[in-house]
Amino acid sequence: TVFNSLNHDMTLTEFKFIWYMEYSHRMWGRVVGLAYILPAAYFWRKGWLSRPMKGCVLALCGLVCFQGLLGWYMVKSGLEEKPDSYDIPRVSQYRLAAHLGSALVLYSASLWMGLSLLLPRHKLPETHQLLRLRQFAHGTTALIFLTALSGAFVAGLDAGLVYNSFPKMGERWIPDDLLAFSPVLRNIFENPTTVQFDHRILGITSVTAVTALYLFSRKIPLPRRTRMAVTSLLAVACIQ
Repeated sequence: TVFNSLNHDMTLTEFKFIWYMEYSHRMWGRVVGLAYILPAAYFWRKGWLSRPMKGCVLALCGLVCFQGLLGWYMVKSGLEEKPDSYDIPRVSQYRLAAHLGSALVLYSASLWMGLSLLLPRHKLPETHQLLRLRQFAHGTTALIFLTALSGAFVAGLDAGLVYNSFPKMGERWIPDDLLAFSPVLRNIFENPTTVQFDHRILGITSVTAVTALYLFSRKIPLPRRTRMAVTSLLAVACIQ
């Protein structure tokens, strides 16, 4: 069905390229899972893990397995026949966002746990400015995470193909079909124009928040490692 409605002119060589891309992604995911689970089982058996560490290891291994399950569930949605739909076959943007979101959580948790073990935590005085910086950093993290998830909706709906001009969308700042779907809430998740518009706004807001975080951090005496992290965050945000 997918071949007839979407890729009927695809050659065998083109199909093999896509097949190997998907196969490599699955195999790499399984290797990542083994890289988590096998050492974890070995360290557990040797008694090298403390009680809190066992909880963290179980949570990470659970996230790895859940990530694989979500990947299967996502791909399955692109293979389901929808007799009442005239749209091209594609995976569910909801499942794609869930798959990406869980991957980001897994990666961030792994990095946080690894750095916590490798680098000693700085004992800083809990000043009002430091508390505000920490809250600001947490808020910026949530905003970046939301922006990334909105990108999954853009990919899932091919929303990036709707408008290819920036900063305007076509000839307008706010496109006419922004709220074309009913009820209105559907537009946020299913209207390609709205999805692309939201992703743009969230992206600009994220870069603005990261810049503000950097400028605010310059006013506070911070350890060299922390200052380097904030500067790196700004650099990566600008590149992105």
